[in-house]
Amino acid sequence: MRILLVASSYDSMTQRVHAELADGGHEVSVELALGDEVLREGVRLFDPDLVIAPMLTTPIPADIWSARTCLIVHPGPVGDRGPSALDWAVMGGAGRWGVTVLQANAVIDAGDIWASAEFTLPGGSKSSAYRTEVADAAARAVLLAVSRFAAGRFRPAVGRFRPEPLDCGRPGGSGPPRPPCRQADRRIDWPSDPTAAVLAKLRAADSSPGVLDVLGGAEYYLVGGYTEDELRGAPGTILAQRDGAICRATADGAVWIPRLRRRAAPGGPKTFKLPAALVLRGSLAGVPEVPAPLMTPPGRRTYQQIRYRESGDVGYLEFCFPGGAMSTGPCHRLLAAYRHAQGRPVKVIVLGAPRDFFGTGIDLNVIEAADDPAEESWRNINAIDDLAEAILTSTGQLTVAALAGNAAAGGLMLALAADQVWCRGGAVLNPHYRLMGLHGSEYWTYTLPRRVGAREAARLTEGCLPVSSASALHSGLVDRVIAADPAGYRLQVAILAERLARSPDYAARLAAKGRQLAGTSGQRRLAAYRAAELAIARRNFFGAPEPYAQLRRAFVYQDKPARTPPHLARHRIAAWPSVPPRPRTQVRDIASSRQPV
Repeated sequence: MRILLVASSYDSMTQRVHAELADGGHEVSVELALGDEVLREGVRLFDPDLVIAPMLTTPIPADIWSARTCLIVHPGPVGDRGPSALDWAVMGGAGRWGVTVLQANAVIDAGDIWASAEFTLPGGSKSSAYRTEVADAAARAVLLAVSRFAAGRFRPAVGRFRPEPLDCGRPGGSGPPRPPCRQADRRIDWPSDPTAAVLAKLRAADSSPGVLDVLGGAEYYLVGGYTEDELRGAPGTILAQRDGAICRATADGAVWIPRLRRRAAPGGPKTFKLPAALVLRGSLAGVPEVPAPLMTPPGRRTYQQIRYRESGDVGYLEFCFPGGAMSTGPCHRLLAAYRHAQGRPVKVIVLGAPRDFFGTGIDLNVIEAADDPAEESWRNINAIDDLAEAILTSTGQLTVAALAGNAAAGGLMLALAADQVWCRGGAVLNPHYRLMGLHGSEYWTYTLPRRVGAREAARLTEGCLPVSSASALHSGLVDRVIAADPAGYRLQVAILAERLARSPDYAARLAAKGRQLAGTSGQRRLAAYRAAELAIARRNFFGAPEPYAQLRRAFVYQDKPARTPPHLARHRIAAWPSVPPRPRTQVRDIASSRQPV
């Protein structure tokens, strides 16, 4: 079918739905909700069989939904209504939650129900749940709704599916829509609120809009929250700093806050999120830097961007950076941690977070805030290249990049430096840099064509479209897809890593890798790839006519685009062709792979 996606932004949810529908053989185009007339024109140009809104903050015009079937993805269970569904669920500690696909009509969130899916809501942040459990449920519900719509439209003999009307009068069916979650609802009373209440408010506002608060007489939005089980102090006091985060005392404990955004003055310039300690620099005199050991005791609860643990013959180097972005400092710390893992008596090193982002590349926000953004860009790209080189040239252990969630740009290319790349089913991959005006580095011109071939590498990096885990497996971008929820994924990674460490051909694999990298020719070849990539990167960073600085600034300040980018709005390209669907790949088993372990 021809499906038009309408979205307020091309966020992770929209990307997931886009990739899943493309995998299903549908012809998909995207129109950003930049005004009613723009939407009307997009519908007219594309003439879709179906309109789907994965993430929409404004209503679809009545003349569109009255003429065509328009399906809305609501991040709440059947009967939930209102714009802050997930915020209220996280703040209220909901155990079970859901996603509903309903038909647009005159009453927001009250249309006929085409499909729904439920899930267990984890205890972490709203943004992490949105990219993981909510996205998984939304993909299931959308695909079911699309199949029901298609059956009625193209196979009437099968019987047309009739969506279920929302019965607002039925007990438990629905009530009045819940109001938006305002800053007054999120306000933290530091002298009185226990840690659990503070964390609930912080996590329900991560990564947007943040919790408005006062620090040192100035207003900031607090972004993110992690518990601290040892440090204590007067409620509201900043007790410590670590890896850019600040630790603040609560009525009965303490929490770590990784990022802040200063509230913009009326009529003043816009602001953006940065590491909390960077925002407060100059006002943290006397606040100690309290580092966390790389290997923390089991059960310890604190904020830790990088940690290392071992189980049998496998070492797990886990890292989790806000938004998946890796600035210069974290790259240096992660390289030091990787060197530590290399020196341990393990046979396999698994890299990646237990859930959510693997990485998104260099940290554009920190770069934008630097005194010289071009110089900081250069330092950042070299730091992440040093890490990629260390992984790529490691000959003492086999390495696995385990992608529990989304990965993009330099973060995804960093994963390709590992010997194997495993991916949780549902992760969305974006193997490109072009939309930021960058050529990229991380040795991708060596690793990507080696995996997928030169032609596919060009398609992925130039097309700038999201790739599903199933398509990534089909093309060779990843070696294994683990179709499981986050807990099942972690269990399967552990089983497969131990199996890799004990595999009969382990020594042969390691020896083959050593031979490939041995000698000056192998090292010179890699050095040549890096030099060529960085020569282009330097032009991107420092060249006067280059678009990188402007595109970076628009990204950091979240500027609203003037139009939908043409690589998404295919219907706006003159004489746009009918693109053949992607090859359909089914992930049938818990762990499907291209090669045995």
